[in-house]
Amino acid sequence: MSFRMYASEISPPVRISLLVVTLVSLGICSELKVRVRLSDGLIGEEILDANSENDDITVEFKQGDGTHITVVFDFKRDVRIVRALILGEPERGQNQYQVLCFVSRLDHHEIIPTESMARLRQKNPHLVRTAEEKRGVEHLHMDMVVNVSRAGHLNTLIHNVCKEAHEGFYTRTADTKHWLDKGIEFEPLPQTVDVSGLQRCPSTLDLWQPCFCSYHLRLEWLPCLLKYCRSHRGAAGRTNPYKCGIRSCSKGYRFDYYVPHKQLCPWDEET
Repeated sequence: MSFRMYASEISPPVRISLLVVTLVSLGICSELKVRVRLSDGLIGEEILDANSENDDITVEFKQGDGTHITVVFDFKRDVRIVRALILGEPERGQNQYQVLCFVSRLDHHEIIPTESMARLRQKNPHLVRTAEEKRGVEHLHMDMVVNVSRAGHLNTLIHNVCKEAHEGFYTRTADTKHWLDKGIEFEPLPQTVDVSGLQRCPSTLDLWQPCFCSYHLRLEWLPCLLKYCRSHRGAAGRTNPYKCGIRSCSKGYRFDYYVPHKQLCPWDEET
């Protein structure tokens, strides 16, 4: 997928085919809708919303099974929030829906900066996009269950995104130590079992026994890198780099976490 970004202070760009020039600098928020092919072969739509004032980017899309995925990249607080609203099967004794929320430290190389994201526009909005680079799966062991009832201690953004994750709000102890310096606090839930000896949920026969669950997802399209071109300026023929596009990537995530009973992890039976 090709995009072009520019600002008034850079030199005029050279001619590059299949790029569209757009600058949005007046608004605080900028939304981009991209049609992508999902991992199950279906076509979905990603909505990418860049908020320059808060310095964060939100990506939302719906999977083929109806699961609604929200991913927030918060550059100001070094936080990445992954939220999954999963539809349940009442005939199997499940709730109407279940919300999982995974909060971890943000890698700033995972997606382009908010300011650059806010300038993106696409030339062919009806074209189904495929990422130029397929990145591997990031494996995260979520060893802390967050107490949602004490959500007042959390950052407002995290609270708003994860407030419905009553039985599935997780983070990592190593990440919380980093966020303490930024004023973000987490309170773990007390666990009544020894998690060191727990089995994985697919190996647990009793639906009401605690176990380790895994949740997988893939973001099929992300603007992950900025591309730079060079233009000639002055009699000396010096070259000056300027931003002229982006590189798109897909990336997978696997979250391993504790559940108080296997009934809360029905999808892991199929992986």
